[in-house]
Amino acid sequence: MKTICFDFGNTRLKAGIFEHDVFVEEIVLVDDAVETITALIAQHQPQKTILSSVINHNTAIEAVLAQHSLFHKLSVATLINFTTPVGKPATIGADRLALMAAAAHFFPHKNNLIIGLGSCITYNFLNQYHQFLGGGISPGMDMRFKAMHDYTALLPLETATWNIPLIGYDTATNLQSGVLNGMVAEIDGIIAKYAEKFSNFNVVLTGGNSSYFAGQLKTRIFADHNFLFKGLYALSELNNCTN
Repeated sequence: MKTICFDFGNTRLKAGIFEHDVFVEEIVLVDDAVETITALIAQHQPQKTILSSVINHNTAIEAVLAQHSLFHKLSVATLINFTTPVGKPATIGADRLALMAAAAHFFPHKNNLIIGLGSCITYNFLNQYHQFLGGGISPGMDMRFKAMHDYTALLPLETATWNIPLIGYDTATNLQSGVLNGMVAEIDGIIAKYAEKFSNFNVVLTGGNSSYFAGQLKTRIFADHNFLFKGLYALSELNNCTN
C-alpha cells in the first residue's frame, strides 16, 4: 500500500512517499503541472494521496489525483485528531494542521511545541489535551537575508553557512551572524518561555532549514525533517482519503 503526501509550500513543492506507514523518500517537484503529477503517479502507483497546499496551486491536479487514487485535500473540513479552540479555526494553515496531527499521533498526552523552519518560523503549540492553542509566526532565514538586501542600498544578498560565526569579520559574515545567531537566540528564548509555563513539555524542530539549527539550540529537542509528511500520512489514514 503506497501513499503520496504532497506538501506545496511557499518555497518548494514536495512529495513524501510512504509504503504502508513507513516514510521512504522525499521528492522535490519541478512544478505543479498536470504532466508532472501524472508522471509521479505512473511511477509510484499510489493507492492513496493527500495534498497540503498554502499556495495558489494548479487545481487541475486535484482531478488527476482523484482519478488515480483515493484523494483527500487538506482543509478546514478535514477530520483531525485534535481540537482547535482558537478564535478562527478556518484561518489555520494546512501546513500547521499537518504538524499538529503529527504531534498528536507521535507524542500524545504531552505539551508539544512544534517549530517549523521554512519560509517563516512557525511556533505551534498543542497541549496535553490535544488542543491546538495557536503559537506565533516570524520571518524565516531566507526571508531575513532577502529583507536586508531588498530594503537597503548596499547590503548584498547572502545565504546561510554551516559554520555560524559569532563575530562577523566582513559584510557577509556580519549578515550571517546576525541572521543565524539571531534565529538561534529567538528560538531558544521562545522555548524557554513555553518551558516556564508548561510541564510535561516536548519540542520538535522540523522544516527545510531545521538542519542549520538543530545542533545550535540549548534545549533538548527532537529534530525530524519529515515531521509534516508524517502528519499528512496520519490525516490521510484518518480521513480514508475521501472528501
